[in-house]
Amino acid sequence: MADLHDHPYAAPFAVGEPDEPPRTAEAPAAAEVNLERARVLLAAHPVVDGHNTLARELTRTPWHALEHGESSLDTDIPRIRAGGVGAQFWSLHVDPPGPDTPGGDGSISGTLDRADAVRALIESCPEALRLALTAADMTDARNGARVASLLGPVSGPALGDSLATLRAYHALGVRSASVAGTRWAAGGLTRFGEEVVREMNRLGVLVDLSGATADTTRHVLAVTRAPVILSRSAARALTGHPANVTDEALRRLRANAGVCMVSFAPAQVARSTAPATLLDVADHLDHVRAVAGPGCVGLAGSYGTATDAPHTVGLEDASCYPYLIAELLHRGWPEADIAALTWGNAARVMREAEYAARAAALDRGPSRATIEELDGPGR
Repeated sequence: MADLHDHPYAAPFAVGEPDEPPRTAEAPAAAEVNLERARVLLAAHPVVDGHNTLARELTRTPWHALEHGESSLDTDIPRIRAGGVGAQFWSLHVDPPGPDTPGGDGSISGTLDRADAVRALIESCPEALRLALTAADMTDARNGARVASLLGPVSGPALGDSLATLRAYHALGVRSASVAGTRWAAGGLTRFGEEVVREMNRLGVLVDLSGATADTTRHVLAVTRAPVILSRSAARALTGHPANVTDEALRRLRANAGVCMVSFAPAQVARSTAPATLLDVADHLDHVRAVAGPGCVGLAGSYGTATDAPHTVGLEDASCYPYLIAELLHRGWPEADIAALTWGNAARVMREAEYAARAAALDRGPSRATIEELDGPGR
């Protein structure tokens, strides 16, 4: 991890559209004070990171030296610890199927390969990682100085249009699944799509709305009995990326008490033709907090790639969270809002999804519905 005075955060730089005033990082002396405050805060309220794609790399090359440091990747155990990460959602997303295939067995087998790789990683690093299935597991792992490791989200096509497959993922430990990219959640939910959401509520699997259409987002929020997440979405009002979320959806998210976990991916946060920077991410966090409220914002580093892949300047690897928190302190974020941003909001959503699951279990058993029964032949 770079020294503060060598880090991009400590150097003044201007970012934005030509007609915007330059946004300049604070002076190094003040930055160092806020950086120390950030590290103290993260020690008490570590980051729940909503999106890390390391599983993809592990299925390609499983021999990475992650426990002691891996220079070819932006994620390893030392950098996760240096970044103050206390819980990690390990994304199981697979590449979308071709235009003539809705998903099915290829997506399912690819997802199982990634889940297997993550579980093997957890087992190989017992002093650093611990599998988490509940909010209580997250707290226990944090109290034991381990990083709580959650499986998910699973990509929508990898559900295979099957509620039984969803239940199998849940039994494996998956606690989040996307609805985007499916034929039952394209422009709103079909009847089967509504049943998928209800079954996810019954199981306690978080519905991930990142990448979902506006109509689908509205429909899911009308049907769900539990808070949702957006595992990797920034504000579309600032950056017009298709995975980003509109202000309308953020206002609906406030009513749902869900969490938008703001992505650090450069394409999702850049606000001009200049390279994306830490200040851009802070702008997105400011915007989501203002529109959805401080109880509905979280973090998604979108790490898990090669070190030479595109990264947001100042947030190049998983060790960089303290610099972002220092910038938010500089902007006047209350410590209570930062504690909610890093740990509190995501942990609350997990707990409330579990409460909703217990309530749903009193009303219904496992659904045996099929897409053909609910949506008609040919679906």
